[in-house]
Amino acid sequence: MSAPNDPDPDYRSPLSSRYATREMLANFSDRRRALLWRDLWIALARAEAALGVGIDDEQLAALERTRAEIDFGRVAELEASLRHDVMAHVHHYGELAGPEAAKIIHLGATSCFVTDNAELVMLRAGLELIMDRLYTTLKQLRAFAAQWRAEPIQAYTHFQPAQLTTVGKRACLWAQDFAYDLDSLEQLVGRLPLRGVKGTTGTQASFLQLFAGADDAHAKVRELDRRVCEAMGFERSIPVSGQTYTRKLDTWVVSTLADVAGSAAKFATDMRLLAHERELEEPFGTKQIGSSAMAYKRNPMRSERICSLARFVHSLATSPRETHANQWLERTLDDSANRRLVLTEAFLATDAILNLVVDVSAGLVVNPAMLRKNMADELPFMATENVLMRAVEAGGDRQALHERIRELSLEAAAELKAGRANDLVARMRADPELGPHVSEHSLAPDHYVGRAPEQVDDYLAQLDELLARHAERDGRFEARVRV
Repeated sequence: MSAPNDPDPDYRSPLSSRYATREMLANFSDRRRALLWRDLWIALARAEAALGVGIDDEQLAALERTRAEIDFGRVAELEASLRHDVMAHVHHYGELAGPEAAKIIHLGATSCFVTDNAELVMLRAGLELIMDRLYTTLKQLRAFAAQWRAEPIQAYTHFQPAQLTTVGKRACLWAQDFAYDLDSLEQLVGRLPLRGVKGTTGTQASFLQLFAGADDAHAKVRELDRRVCEAMGFERSIPVSGQTYTRKLDTWVVSTLADVAGSAAKFATDMRLLAHERELEEPFGTKQIGSSAMAYKRNPMRSERICSLARFVHSLATSPRETHANQWLERTLDDSANRRLVLTEAFLATDAILNLVVDVSAGLVVNPAMLRKNMADELPFMATENVLMRAVEAGGDRQALHERIRELSLEAAAELKAGRANDLVARMRADPELGPHVSEHSLAPDHYVGRAPEQVDDYLAQLDELLARHAERDGRFEARVRV
């Protein structure tokens, strides 16, 4: 970072300086990209040598020996002269590996051999990191839902009081969204191919030329593609390509990240509403300041940041679709600058979001006294349905009873609006037709949660199956909270 008094300070994206985790930053770093390019050149040379191209062990050893030596200052010098980023790296690698090894770097390949293939490796690794964070989120929400499975809480539709639910059931709603996301990511990782060895316009003509004269030249090119995929940890390459892999793959990736961001924003928005009701709160540090002016404030700042970053990820999701739609024939270069920004930023922002979600879900605070206080104003209205049903069963006129309950409810609501307690139960008890049917349990919250506790049990059993399938992710991620 530039010094405070630097007359020409460098700009740094807040995603790298403030929000994203070290692992995700490392995955998309310049060094990681350059090393993957070298891994691809080594894999290509090894496969070519194995299939009969004139490459010897000393050339391969030189590439292996100098793989990790990268002088980015020298690369910048070369790029300033060559005006080509891939060729700058080819020349620099050749300088390090020596003139003999330099001859076989990038043999038969086009720039997209390294750029596209490396990006697919990074995209898949980035998705795996996102999955680690989702697993941790789900594990924490699972424990929270089990702990509070039967605790009644006011439910809302249109943010107006509705029938009760439980704290655990509401947590299951959040968990279910994240679980769907984990499923989608798992499927996407399984679907992602490598670009493989396809040549300048995807016809593999340059590689076919390498094996010119061989009776099995086409088979050798297919095997070359397979070997490079295997070396890079992929089971297959994309069946056909132009110069690039189809940019539709980018739309899959960023759209799935946007879905994750949406689940996180739903969770965070609910937390902000519940914090306003003082029912549930995100963790709050002992020295944390909620407001520079209002010392008493406990603003849900982490949840607000989740929503803010999610909005950014959602805004990025349209760009890959435009890029895919505007690739002319075998390719056009107007995808390059856009993808450099969108793909990396989408991953860094989603990573930052889930870093916050893991932190919040690990320390959710429930205030049972506030749950009861807020329910007290609404429970009498919920009791009316049971009173009505019992009165009708005893022979009362349903429509007349309904009208009487409506009148009493309006009177009780007026009391609430005047700042007094809800006295609807007392009013019904005093009514000669309704009074005998007002149960002593009319205001017991657990009578109004339906099957919510059992639904929690049923859902957590399903969730356990998903968590067991991803058990190798246990302990891979711990939230790193940033200001």
